[in-house]
Amino acid sequence: LSSCMHMLPRHLRLHSHFHQRGNCVLTSALTSAKQAVCSTMPAPQSRPHVPMPALEGFLKHIESCNSGLEALPEFTPFRVGSKVLGQLKAEFVDQLARYPAVFQVEGRGPSGTVALHDSLSTPALRTAAVADVLSQLRGSYITGWRDELYPVSASFCRGEPDLLVERAAAVHFGIKAYGVHVNGYVIQSDGTWCLWVARRSLSKPNWPGKLDHIVAGGQPHGISLADNVAKECQEEAGIDAALAATARPVGAVSYTQITATGYKPDVLFVYDIQLPVDFQPVPQDGEVESFQLMSVEKVAAIVAGSDEFKANCNVVIIDFLIRHGFITPDAPGYLELVKGLRRGECS
Repeated sequence: LSSCMHMLPRHLRLHSHFHQRGNCVLTSALTSAKQAVCSTMPAPQSRPHVPMPALEGFLKHIESCNSGLEALPEFTPFRVGSKVLGQLKAEFVDQLARYPAVFQVEGRGPSGTVALHDSLSTPALRTAAVADVLSQLRGSYITGWRDELYPVSASFCRGEPDLLVERAAAVHFGIKAYGVHVNGYVIQSDGTWCLWVARRSLSKPNWPGKLDHIVAGGQPHGISLADNVAKECQEEAGIDAALAATARPVGAVSYTQITATGYKPDVLFVYDIQLPVDFQPVPQDGEVESFQLMSVEKVAAIVAGSDEFKANCNVVIIDFLIRHGFITPDAPGYLELVKGLRRGECS
């Protein structure tokens, strides 16, 4: 090209000269800017290799959290208007049938239905009427009362739910329930990754004495996810508001299970929070017996080789191990494990 330049008119040769010179200046400027930006960016954190157990041990927890579904044909749909919002065990249908002014029962099983009475035409009326029934079933049929209201809706509620029910009754109605789980991790000075692990109080009505996340809780009505995370951080581990605000939302996991109590189509919103090396969580509300800082390698071994963790915590920890590259795609069963993290309807 340069050998042909003399054939061009002078004004074009000048234009080409400045164009080439401009490109050189621009390239030089971009190179300098890139070097400046790179010099201010932190170097990528190196992480020592952490041996992981065979994935079969992790996969068993996915299966466990999605078990019992062969009994679903025995359940009766719970309907509000035209929407099916839950699934009811036969025993619970029998309980609700005692209150015909609130619940209209027509048949049993998949072809039957339990609906709220047509006169209960607003969320407030439905909530009040159902609350009255549940208060009469408290203790005798519904245990573990929490005095927290869960929204009843077809998906994660952005507006007004169809009604609210006591948290302890959510599994009986078979409604979608939501929660928040926080992975509190520490990166030691030698690069070792650790997780803070809680030991649940022996007085807890559910999963007493099991290992748990540093912070986890249900998602009640009337509070945002971020505010709920901050509240649970303070109440369960003494994490102050400023530190809790650094928790990052990183996704969700879901599962559907039928237990002895009822139908559980659960969705857990997952958060990560990197805690200072010198941070020490302190039990605040009596729900946690103690806290222990464990290496990621030890946590993975416990999850894969035992049932020491509360069941749904296993799924959230597996998600953590995948997202941070501890479990790698070369491991046999990797895609099956990834797919299993959201086997339930995530809506």
